Amino acid sequence: MNFPSSPSLALLGALLALACLLLPLPASAFAPLPFGARHSPFPAPPPPPGLRPPPCTFSSLLSSPSDASSPSDAAADGSSSSSAPPSAPPSSISVNPLVASVKMSKTVEVFGLVQSMKAAGERVTSLCVGEPDFPPPQAVLDAAVAAVRGGETRYTAVAGTSALRSAIAADLLERKGTRYDAASEVLVSSGAKQSVFQAVLALCGPGDEVLIPAPYWPSYPEMVRLAGATPVVVNTTLEKGFLLTPELLEPHLTERTKCLIFCNPSNPSGAVHPEPLMRRLAALLELHPRVAVVSDEIYERLNYNPANPHVSFAALPGMFDRTITVNGFSKAYAMTGMRLGYACGPARLIKPCATIQSQLTSCASAVSQAAGVAALEEVREQEMEANVEVMRGKRDYVCGRLAGIEGVRSYVPDGAFYVLPDVSAWFGGDDAGLCLELLRSKRLALVPGESFGAKGCVRISYATSMEELEEAMDKLEEFLEENRP
Repeated sequence: MNFPSSPSLALLGALLALACLLLPLPASAFAPLPFGARHSPFPAPPPPPGLRPPPCTFSSLLSSPSDASSPSDAAADGSSSSSAPPSAPPSSISVNPLVASVKMSKTVEVFGLVQSMKAAGERVTSLCVGEPDFPPPQAVLDAAVAAVRGGETRYTAVAGTSALRSAIAADLLERKGTRYDAASEVLVSSGAKQSVFQAVLALCGPGDEVLIPAPYWPSYPEMVRLAGATPVVVNTTLEKGFLLTPELLEPHLTERTKCLIFCNPSNPSGAVHPEPLMRRLAALLELHPRVAVVSDEIYERLNYNPANPHVSFAALPGMFDRTITVNGFSKAYAMTGMRLGYACGPARLIKPCATIQSQLTSCASAVSQAAGVAALEEVREQEMEANVEVMRGKRDYVCGRLAGIEGVRSYVPDGAFYVLPDVSAWFGGDDAGLCLELLRSKRLALVPGESFGAKGCVRISYATSMEELEEAMDKLEEFLEENRP
């Protein structure tokens, strides 16, 4: 009898896992695993009433039901076997209901799925993760090595080293025109993601609403839920370049609105909001003085249109005192694994963020902070511009290929390294089903738009090599032609 090869079995398991991630399943499919089963870092209880059960993950399929005891293992009279001590029932331990309401990032899960397929010998082309394919600048690498050799491996102040906070304040004053006190208005964290979450947690709580323009980074709504607040999605349109306008925002502003999360340039759309439009948004917010702004500007260095330069939200009239600006080193400097980000704002808003951080991670890595100083003070502007030019070329290539596929609705983004084309003409608008079949038949991994609040779209990250981009676009075009409705 012939059995499938290991890679084939791995592919089958991977496809089943992706189906669990992307396709709705009945509630009965989410029965909790026995305590101790390798499903997630925590035991999974039955979901609380009214909350959607946690999604099936790739790791859950690796757990064999035979690994756990079943009711049939016990004696009929209820006595336990003499060979094994009695164990507490799985339901005796529960987790915070807030956690049960939070979804796992599909971007992260798809990436993990792809890595598992590759480890099993499958050749997969992936455009699902936003990570530059170029290394950090040499000055950054040299500074990290020097920090290790020089003994800069101990705790720093919670807010970060004085050298890095001063470098951040100087950089923002020079490039963005915003003046921050390095001692009290700059907080260094272990990545911009931590900075965003701490800002949301410091500002929002039960009863508050947080406005999130869609398409959005999938972590935003989940961070809001973890804070006990309610995410309110404000939809934008591809026809208007996925830009947020006052006309779209105003109907959602209520007495419960506490915060606006504003990502500019946008992940996943790459949209860059022009300054005149941002001034109109600021004028609207001035009518709502209790609404704070968390401005995620992690992609601000990746801007491809000189006629539409990035403007920091805090630099707009009347916005400095209500804005927490978040930025970091992962995207522009390719320091993703060094986990280094920061938040800047008025001291009264930054201090509670620092208090939260003091009870979570304390400080960012001392070595990474030394590398961050080098990034801001030693990397030449010409080197940064060269990376932007490379990314611009990749954007132009991908957008050109998309424009040549009949039925695909797309646009040319001004920033970041993503494009979010509309492929709703295929699979009846089921972007999750499209991505599943694309991975199955072409070994090409994209992230469905529904993950970003953009149903019918798929996100393409062009932060990879031109060789992989060419292969990926060939696969995508071939797939869409083969499945044309």
